[in-house]
Amino acid sequence: MRPIEARRPLPSEPPRDCSLCPRLVDYRETQRGLHPDWFNAPVPSFGPASAELLIVGLAPGVSGANRTGRPFTGDFAGGLLYETLERFGFAHGKYGARADDGLELRHARITNTVRCVPPKNRPLPVEIGNCRPFLKSEIERMEGLQAVLALGTLAHRSVLLARALPPGSYPFAHGHIHELPGGLLLADSYHCSRINTNTGKLTKAMFEDVFASLGRRLGSLSNPSQSLG
Repeated sequence: MRPIEARRPLPSEPPRDCSLCPRLVDYRETQRGLHPDWFNAPVPSFGPASAELLIVGLAPGVSGANRTGRPFTGDFAGGLLYETLERFGFAHGKYGARADDGLELRHARITNTVRCVPPKNRPLPVEIGNCRPFLKSEIERMEGLQAVLALGTLAHRSVLLARALPPGSYPFAHGHIHELPGGLLLADSYHCSRINTNTGKLTKAMFEDVFASLGRRLGSLSNPSQSLG
């Protein structure tokens, strides 16, 4: 009888030339032709793997993370996110909208539901499903993880499916913090995109309230009161 081979854990980062999603591959190749000096590849996570907080966005922006190679870097959403992270002590340094600005994350890590840039910033359900194993592996490898912050309904849903949990049992609600089996917290926020802030769906105060609540639940790892001065 042959011994059972140990399953190799799936890497938490897709390869640079990931071929799982043909539509995204085609779009990536188009961008490489138009902008050969851009990153134009699956965008890796940013921040220490030992972090207690994982922030999950939707997908790289075409001229943001797809250009710079760092999540939420180079577009409007990144300005608000990194400003808030710095304000609450989750980031050290100044955000300069480029990957080499010297900014460091503390106690937090950032990733995306889909790692490759999608046309019109809209990944298809099959593409979200294809990328979910990387999110699952990311969560499982973060041994000190205490909370996940989902930016938007698609990120919220993908986190739950990555944990083999029914999304209907944990409905998305901005500002709500769900306690999942095993004690992992899932916090919800509207995505910090320009369209949400321009329409007033998400305000700076609303976004900061989410981080203030998380700081309290995480035992003030970020020392928000100190960073707010």
